[in-house]
Amino acid sequence: MHIHPDFLERMRSLLDEEFADFERCLHEPPVIGLRANTLKIDPRSLQRRVIFEMQPVPWCPAGFVIQKEATTKQSAPGKIPEHAAGLYYLQEPSAIAVAEILEPQPGERVLDLAAAPGGKSTHIISLMKNEGLLVSNEIRYQRVWELAENLERWGATNTIITQESPTRLASRLEGFFDRVLVDAPCSGEGMFRKSENARRDWSPELVMSCSVRQKAILSDAARMVRPGGILVYSTCTFSKEENEEVISQLLANNRDFVLEDIKQVAGASSDMPGTLRLMPHRIHGEGHFIASLQREGGMLAESRKPMKRERLPASALESYREFCQGMGISAVPEEHLQISGSYLYKKMELAPDLFGVRVIHPGLWLGTIHHSERNRIRFEPAHALAMALPPQQVQHIAVLDRQAIVEYLKGMPISLPGPDGWVLACMDQYSMGWGKRVKGIVKNYYPRGLRWH
Repeated sequence: MHIHPDFLERMRSLLDEEFADFERCLHEPPVIGLRANTLKIDPRSLQRRVIFEMQPVPWCPAGFVIQKEATTKQSAPGKIPEHAAGLYYLQEPSAIAVAEILEPQPGERVLDLAAAPGGKSTHIISLMKNEGLLVSNEIRYQRVWELAENLERWGATNTIITQESPTRLASRLEGFFDRVLVDAPCSGEGMFRKSENARRDWSPELVMSCSVRQKAILSDAARMVRPGGILVYSTCTFSKEENEEVISQLLANNRDFVLEDIKQVAGASSDMPGTLRLMPHRIHGEGHFIASLQREGGMLAESRKPMKRERLPASALESYREFCQGMGISAVPEEHLQISGSYLYKKMELAPDLFGVRVIHPGLWLGTIHHSERNRIRFEPAHALAMALPPQQVQHIAVLDRQAIVEYLKGMPISLPGPDGWVLACMDQYSMGWGKRVKGIVKNYYPRGLRWH
């Protein structure tokens, strides 16, 4: 493993007598972790289901370290039906600490400013119990769709996904959020054990350019925190230029922000009150830095009008209601529905006016309105709706054994007697996706881009 000598000298200066232990740990295998989806499964139940050995993460009741990973491609942690069902998210243990420190509460308005690929957003959703509002933002086009895919699999129902710059978001949403998370783009020093690209791309110049960018992002993020609200800043790097110096500049330029007492993580250290350093030679995880700040003052009076809701065409509304009635599920009331092109969404009640903001999904994607050549309207349910529905709330389900589930995930049709129409494919009590049964054959509607190969 080649590591830039300038990086090693910087770490020697930072760690002093601990440097030898740190350098030794850089050559050890990276730590692999996962976090149970507590919206769907109890962590202990997950531990009994999976085929690889796991030990709890001390700082998160839902977190685990994978002790002995399965060796075959078909049984790897990211390639088993439990993962496809959204029962867990593969996440490095140190990264799991960030949302635990943010401590979002049900009913709050929360922003994850640089959210892809979605690990911290899915954690936030679980802690919020799908109640309140999460705006999950990612500026990069390809990465925002990865974020959307992970939130969909998680069963998120309280989330707006945006693709916007921090500056433009701040201009629309100043003082709007109870909590804001900035998991900032960084030089990636804490990921050296996991990523050859991070080791190859590192340079002192990269550290300085990241620091400049982080200061600008954090400044915009601070504008969106309401008085009395919380701002958490995190990176997966060690440099003070990207960590303590970024926080120091924010405090110097924003006198209404103060570092608050931070939730402790076993084995973490601190060079500044209100911050934590998670170092791989001290804990069972990779490198991370976390800071927690509070904006002083009382609650900001809400002055923004909610986004106007366009009235749905009667035919689209009727088609959606017919589907819900046929499946025995509760239809979303008309006043909470929103149509965007041919896509039908459940609009978030706490949503602000996002006019001028690039919105990927304005809420839970319910399905698509199709117009046939004969001007007939047909509603096709979205995969996001399937993943958000508990099977016990659905009248027509297809409970498949494990072999049939694997065939379903590969996009194959399933032979299953029963009445014609839509069915929710399930593994035990967990939703997997949609199928449509015709004469005893369930046509597969599992999204093509997610299918196993």
